[in-house]
Amino acid sequence: MSQFFQIHPENPQARLIKQAVEIIRGGGVVVYPTDSAYAIGCQIGDKNAVERVRRLRQLDDKHNFALICSDLSQLGLFAKIDTGTFRLLKAHLPGPYTFILNATREVPRLLLHPKKRTIGLRVPSHPIALALLAELGEPLMSVTLIMPGDTEPLTDPYEMRQILEHQVDLIIDGGFGGMSASTVINLADGEPQVVRVGCGDPAPFMVEA
Repeated sequence: MSQFFQIHPENPQARLIKQAVEIIRGGGVVVYPTDSAYAIGCQIGDKNAVERVRRLRQLDDKHNFALICSDLSQLGLFAKIDTGTFRLLKAHLPGPYTFILNATREVPRLLLHPKKRTIGLRVPSHPIALALLAELGEPLMSVTLIMPGDTEPLTDPYEMRQILEHQVDLIIDGGFGGMSASTVINLADGEPQVVRVGCGDPAPFMVEA
């Protein structure tokens, strides 16, 4: 039976954030809000928790997981970033974008794309997500909360509770979530490539033909 915390979306209660992070550190799988849609997260090196997320979302090993980072300097530990890429990231983060980048050795192998050694990276601008990251002190492994067979994320925390109460350890209710996931931009090959259009404006990354 999962726990259900109601956390204020603008002023997250420190006590509940601390409890949520204890659940994550204990191998828990949590549902939490971001600046795009709700996401499912766990500790980055926890193989069992990652496998639970994979099963819940029915993902194959080619799915690019995302690491949710607190800021650009943390993101830089997990991805190879040159000066041009850094400028691009700085202009659009924090925000509702996931950037696919070439991973450094800091990224656990179980999170990497098996052939390309790439990883998705995000810096959200949601107070609850940022409070969790600050307390945790490391990125969260994360995927958007889209159930198998659905095309859009779940938005109502009470519906999430009904569907997921036996599959996750904690659901954080931060109010209704967004209807679309983050916009995904692949920067691994140099030129920006829009992989998925979500709630972040893809226009700055469209290369003129």
